[in-house]
Amino acid sequence: MSVTVVLGAQWGDEGKGKLVDILAADADVCARCAGGNNAGHTIVVTNAEGVKTTYAFHLLPSGLVNPKCTSVIGNGVVVHVPSFFAEMEALEAQGLDCTGRLFLSDRAHLVFDFHQIVDGLKEVELGGSSIGTTKKGIGPAYSAKASRSGLRVHHLFDHETFATKFRKVVEGRFKRYGHFEYDTEAEIVRYKALAERLRPYVIDSVTYIHKALAEKKNVLVEGANALMLDIDFGTYPFVTSSATTIGGVCTGLGIPPKKIGNVIGVVKAYTTRVGGGPFPTEQLNEIGVHLQEVGREFGVTTGRRRRCGWLDLVVMKHSCLINGYDKLNLTKLDILDDLAEIKVAVKYMVDDKELPGFPADLGVLDKVDVVYVTLPGWKTSISSARSYAELPDNCKKYVEFIEKFLDTPIEWIGVGPGRESMIQKRLTA
Repeated sequence: MSVTVVLGAQWGDEGKGKLVDILAADADVCARCAGGNNAGHTIVVTNAEGVKTTYAFHLLPSGLVNPKCTSVIGNGVVVHVPSFFAEMEALEAQGLDCTGRLFLSDRAHLVFDFHQIVDGLKEVELGGSSIGTTKKGIGPAYSAKASRSGLRVHHLFDHETFATKFRKVVEGRFKRYGHFEYDTEAEIVRYKALAERLRPYVIDSVTYIHKALAEKKNVLVEGANALMLDIDFGTYPFVTSSATTIGGVCTGLGIPPKKIGNVIGVVKAYTTRVGGGPFPTEQLNEIGVHLQEVGREFGVTTGRRRRCGWLDLVVMKHSCLINGYDKLNLTKLDILDDLAEIKVAVKYMVDDKELPGFPADLGVLDKVDVVYVTLPGWKTSISSARSYAELPDNCKKYVEFIEKFLDTPIEWIGVGPGRESMIQKRLTA
């Protein structure tokens, strides 16, 4: 068996969690490979009695909704241990039993409260050029990892060594940022208790996943954030601190490329992003407000309003080139129901010349003139559609325009928040 990967194709918040939830029904293992509890997935599940339950995931793999699926947090993820337990307890309070099916890599780096404090201090330091992070300490934790001063999960189980390393790391932050309020010794005591509580969840994730593959089990990888937030290929520096691409799957879980099968890109039917940074198709007008309000574009992790704009196929071309999607999941198509016309970005022009791709230089990006194609809307609700054939003709034309432009088939189409609102469009070979 090979590995199926689900990745965000834009700036995040595309609705990856719902597809992961659907695919997890046939998965034995669902794994996270990058990011931390700055991610946010919402999954709406309707039980046999018709009662809807909404689950919010941040750090834990959303495959936990499937009671037969084991979830693994890989080495590429950075983990805030108190948040790990808080999220698990919240899910269990909603009826999800995580016993014996939630595991954490011993190689994963740790996020501490001082990382979160430093995250806020760094944003203040940047002033008007701030990135707009979630202030969850993700960037500082990855910085520590890259500078070889980070602490990993396995360090927790040698308390004296952990305490020595921890004091040294915190002292370094005091030297850099001044003596902010933080009780180092109290944290060392706190983590001694947390370590014992965490111990049953910790595994060698490389061995675990490769054993699952050797036993022909289905492994599903749930990406965090998205391509345009990748540290290398996104709108740097307005990006996250990890590899959000298909490459991050290999390094974040220890899976070789030849083991990866289907790579599925999740793309919203329009475009959103949170925080600072360029956004060529952003609509600071009634269209942007419509997409924001009708689409309920508020962050799962932060509650922040998301910036909204038209679908950007220049971004998507860039995304397809890097991640090599075998197929796409188009989400939130129903949010466009009431629009008479729908625009799609197809080119970036600078000085009357078309750019060959998505530019690395944000100064160039500031100068682009976006070329749009205008397509007719369908002006009717599609939320009750359960097959591709039921969609209005203009809606199908919108889907097929995207497929043709990207030369990538769309297999799943989201027309509402629930599991039942995902149309599977059967693909021919």
